[in-house]
Order: sequence, then C-alpha cells, then structure tokens
Amino acid sequence: MEIFIYVLIVVGTILVSMTLHEAMHAFVGYWLGDDTAKREGRLTLNPIKHIDPFLTILLPLGLAVAGLPIFGGAKPVPFRPDRLRGDEWGAALVAIAGPLTNFFLAFIGFGVWALAGAPSEATVFGQVLTTFIFVNLGFFVFNILPIPPLDGSRVIYALAPEFVRTGMRMIEQFGIIFIFIIVLLAAQPLGAFMSGAIEAILSLFNLIFRF
Repeated sequence: MEIFIYVLIVVGTILVSMTLHEAMHAFVGYWLGDDTAKREGRLTLNPIKHIDPFLTILLPLGLAVAGLPIFGGAKPVPFRPDRLRGDEWGAALVAIAGPLTNFFLAFIGFGVWALAGAPSEATVFGQVLTTFIFVNLGFFVFNILPIPPLDGSRVIYALAPEFVRTGMRMIEQFGIIFIFIIVLLAAQPLGAFMSGAIEAILSLFNLIFRF
C-alpha cells in the first residue's frame, strides 16, 4: 500500500512539473514572437499534450522506485528560432524557461516544507512535499546539462562558434536515443553528479529559509 501511494505521488508530481515545464517553453516562445507551439496545441496546461511515455513516465518512475535521483523530460515544444526576437539568444531563453520553472517550483515547495515545520516523510503531506522538491530539482539539474537535445545545450549553442553548432545539430538529430545511451552508459557518474548538485541547491535553500 505504501509503495502504491508513493507511486501515485511521484506520477502526480511528474505530470504537474513537466506540464508546467513544457508550457513555459511554449509561453516564452509565444511571448518572443513565435506562435508555432500555440498553433500545434502546445501552449496549454493539458498534460496529455506534453507527455512522452518514456521520458515523462517510465524513466523517472523507474528511477524513483530504484531510489536514484529522479529526472526526465517530455515531448519537445516546437519553435522556430528565426521567428524569435533575439535570434539564438531568444532560443536560449525559450530553452532555459523550462528548467527555471522546475527550480522555482522546488523553491516554493521547500518554502512550504520549511514553513510547515519540516513535516516528516512518514506523513503523506511530508512525502508529497519532499517528492515535489526532489523531482523538480532532478528535472532542473538534468535539463540544464549542456548536452543536445537537453535545454542547457541551447544556451551553449547561442555562445558557440559555427563548427560546434554543426556538431550539436548532428547529435540533436538522434534525440531520445542519445539521451538513453547516456543514461545507460553513464548512470553512476550522472547519478553522483545530480545528487551532489541537488544537495548543493538544498543547502542554498536552507540558508535562505534559515532552517
């Protein structure tokens, strides 16, 4: 029964977090002048429009059950850099909007947890808040990695010379396959990096809330 409740909490958190993540990509793209996401039905809070079965559900749920840092993704929000104000910098803003949304959600979740007296994970409320914080920090850290097609790569793309961009475009064509290979072959160092990054962010949150 406990594992069933935990799975429900994780799935619910993932759906909320990734829906807001992808919706912010679409919103910032629209704000910067590109209506591609809106025309394709992605400027919405409907999770069905954003879910990728592997990245959104199977991967993060499997990591959660295994007790590893939770990360994942969703179907990429379409946009056209040539329609954005700011060109490649506009594309970088569209990309970073998703991970920053997860960071903000984690910050809000931690604030609620701290102000509520740090409820234990033994309670449903404490487990919901803790899961919400860790899932969103996992999504933030994973998606800002500068590896195509992750969001962080768009920031590097905006700064990189053309020969680097060419290489990044070649890697990006393989999309989910490339990410799957990285997760498969570098699971241990990736998990260690993410755990360290998440702990560092939590330390910052602790300082802010003086907990």
